[in-house]
Amino acid sequence: MEFLKEGRVTYVFLETERLRLRAFTEADVEDLVALDGDPEVMRFLTGGAPTPPDTIRTRTLPRLLHDHPGLGTRGYWAAEEKSTGTFLGWFEFRPLDDTTPTVVELGYRLNKAAWGRGYATEGSRALIAKGFTDLGVERVTANTMTVNHRSRRVMEKSGLTYLRTFHTNWPDPIEGSEQGEVEYELTRAAWRRHRRETP
Repeated sequence: MEFLKEGRVTYVFLETERLRLRAFTEADVEDLVALDGDPEVMRFLTGGAPTPPDTIRTRTLPRLLHDHPGLGTRGYWAAEEKSTGTFLGWFEFRPLDDTTPTVVELGYRLNKAAWGRGYATEGSRALIAKGFTDLGVERVTANTMTVNHRSRRVMEKSGLTYLRTFHTNWPDPIEGSEQGEVEYELTRAAWRRHRRETP
């Protein structure tokens, strides 16, 4: 599905009741700079330090534009409010191995205006369903800091379950990093089982 945005044809990956997840374009740079420039958005990533605009242009955007051959799609999608077209942030649904869709990592980064409105859960559930039904995904994994309770709650509401706590070597430790990170997962078999059991 395609639609016109700012004079450019943009590919829409999926839509939910309230969200449109579409391919990124070069025109999204300023929205990305604003997103990664918010200390609260970056709290559990950099301790609140903003991502420099040049880094957004030279490193972040190329990653968001990358096509993953094994999955047959990109791994990152711009999230917009469907009714207004407002940029809300992005979702990640990226294969850990570029050559196969078997295991994908789920992630999300939304601006503060989108917090507490159920967007992260809504988008995550839609991506998981598409992955398991259309893309050949067998397992979805997601990670966050142990102390990031909001993100962990989204993972749980999206159907993922806690797998383990692990510690990584942070080059620049931030508050809470000493408590480690957590990994959550959901397999296609568990997702199908839950769907059958839910009235």
